[in-house]
Amino acid sequence: MSAPLHPTRNSVTTIQADGSRPYLYPADVRGRFATARQWFAFALIAFYLALPWIPVNGYPAVFLDVAERHFHLFGITLAAQDMWLLFFVITGLGFSLFFVTALLGRVWCGWYCPHTVFLDHVYRRIERWIEGDAIARRRLAEAQLSAGKLARRVVKHAAYLVVSALIMHLFLSYFVSLPAVWSMMRHDPAEHWSAFAFMGVSTGILYFNFAWFREQLCIVICPYGRIQSALVDDNSLVVGYDATRGEPRRGSLPRTDDEGRTAATASPTGDCVDCGRCVHVCPTGIDIRQGLQMECVGCTACIDACDEVMDRVHKPRGLIRYDSQIGFSGGRTRWLRPRIALYGLLLVAGISVATWALTTFHPANLGVTRIPGAPYISDNGTVRNQFLIRIVNKHSAPATFTVSLGDLPEGVSRTGFEGPITVAALAEEVRPLILVQRNHEYHGTFTFDVILREKDGSYQLHREAQFLGPESALMHEAEEREEKKP
Repeated sequence: MSAPLHPTRNSVTTIQADGSRPYLYPADVRGRFATARQWFAFALIAFYLALPWIPVNGYPAVFLDVAERHFHLFGITLAAQDMWLLFFVITGLGFSLFFVTALLGRVWCGWYCPHTVFLDHVYRRIERWIEGDAIARRRLAEAQLSAGKLARRVVKHAAYLVVSALIMHLFLSYFVSLPAVWSMMRHDPAEHWSAFAFMGVSTGILYFNFAWFREQLCIVICPYGRIQSALVDDNSLVVGYDATRGEPRRGSLPRTDDEGRTAATASPTGDCVDCGRCVHVCPTGIDIRQGLQMECVGCTACIDACDEVMDRVHKPRGLIRYDSQIGFSGGRTRWLRPRIALYGLLLVAGISVATWALTTFHPANLGVTRIPGAPYISDNGTVRNQFLIRIVNKHSAPATFTVSLGDLPEGVSRTGFEGPITVAALAEEVRPLILVQRNHEYHGTFTFDVILREKDGSYQLHREAQFLGPESALMHEAEEREEKKP
């Protein structure tokens, strides 16, 4: 059985000199961080998978109905016209990530990222159940093909495929709802070929990622590992090794006498016994003792592994721990600094703007557009303007509205929207509105308001429009006034 590779900082751990990729077999680890991450991951998985099942205002908690262009987010229904609000959501998440990374390092990657959560707590757990610990997995990989090896591999990859398919079916329900997914599953795939093709391709990609690609996604594809170098500084909290305390390393564990007392060493050495346990448990295969590296996802496995060894050699825990680069050098971490202040201000500004944007959100939408063609029609001594009024009901139940006009000059008559109009749930209604004014009453372009009110008076919307007409009408009126002068 080959020994694990000894990582260096001169190259990416999972890419060998010839360009091939060595498969990693991270060892199991137990400890306070491993337990906390396990329970936190289970809570996140339950949250991810439960959202399509939880009804809020008659719809799933998260339902992105792309086909109908309605997006339901925790009781708020957004129409396609409201997608501009997502700009504030995305920028808010970006500023939050900047702030958290500058303060706490890659805590997102190690604790929150769905890739890390599902890989460490679903797929690798399946692998351990079927093939054993890291030593057993490495031995099985190097063994000759046999019936036992083939059976274990088939069972493992079949489990991967089943889990990937289940995850992708639940993911699809975010866009078409669970009843629709269940209906598709019970019918001929040809009836829903696009959804079936999406499921096949996405399940294959998910299976490939978690069965083989794994940590390469974090190292090669995800840009966050490279961005973090621009976000963190020497005061950011990271997972690191205390070289001042650990060096120079001891080559073996200290001897103890019959009463369990540690024997004195001939020369002073650091607390690190160079056991390599921190390397064996790392899911990206790095040696944390070589300093902060791009491949580190902040999973804390090395902390628990080192603490376990320190307990065995009767040394204080914390040789590998959460701390800043300043802290590892013996200095004092500065939590409030210009970088944190800047990211914090951007985060507060983003939250404030997002809050303002949400307060402008209405459960209906009103659109006023001019009917295509001539901007106005002048005939039979009148000027006529024609508009299309579009009412979108974002309620999950029918709603009744009234449309009124404000700031209209005298003599303007209208056709359309004389009474209340009922719009079905999550539907829209488009109707014409025609305004007519006689030439001798027309005094030029004027602006008026179109006012939409819900029947219960809970809110109202205003849209501004213009009534246009010919300049000849103004000239005719001026001539008539001149003729009437004495």
